[in-house]
Amino acid sequence: MRVMSESVPVRCPACRREHLYTAPSYPCVCGARVAPSLDRHGSATAVTYESWEDGWVTLRCAGCGRGNQWPRPELGCPCGTLLRVPTAEGEAATAAATPSGPRGGRRSPFRPVTIHTARDAVTATAVYLRWLGYRDIRRADQRPPSGIGIAARGLVAQVDPTAYPASPRDVECLWLTAMTESANCVYFSLTGYASEARTRADALGIPLFVLDLTGTPQPVNGPADELDATGV
Repeated sequence: MRVMSESVPVRCPACRREHLYTAPSYPCVCGARVAPSLDRHGSATAVTYESWEDGWVTLRCAGCGRGNQWPRPELGCPCGTLLRVPTAEGEAATAAATPSGPRGGRRSPFRPVTIHTARDAVTATAVYLRWLGYRDIRRADQRPPSGIGIAARGLVAQVDPTAYPASPRDVECLWLTAMTESANCVYFSLTGYASEARTRADALGIPLFVLDLTGTPQPVNGPADELDATGV
């Protein structure tokens, strides 16, 4: 069975231009694809201020019943307005799903999310962490000096979407944050790492990943190889 992503007409309240919006689908850890149910009778609203909390919606997988947070449906209008597309059931939108891949004790194949923006990098990281077995993924309590901090049960992760390689200080700050929260840590970078940063991460046992534009994290040191192979 294939996921049929629904399309609905969306009218921009600023310029009145009408668009046809197709809901994206995302991979659940069980191998199913989940997508939000859109409200065909609702009206899109202009986003004037975007916070982390407002940018996510809870979707429950129809295949396994898991509830996870995914990016709230949004659409950029050519007039410059960012539109928030209403979901049919608000914060608890029902997901469409299709089982795929092995079930039971084996992990299903990882299904990446293509990266176009910094937010896509965070989404791709969240998808990967769920695939590894982490739960309760959310915004980190402490904001890192650079990049975006996310957290899961027993884990602090940093996503660095900048055009500069991560520095030793970036790696050390993540490690210190994890120490204060008695958690493990992992670093994801779009650009890579300075050689000193990799040396420091190896000494501290911090997994380092590079996110390619397909949304697939590539391990770049031993701890990352082990985490990718075994999960949690």
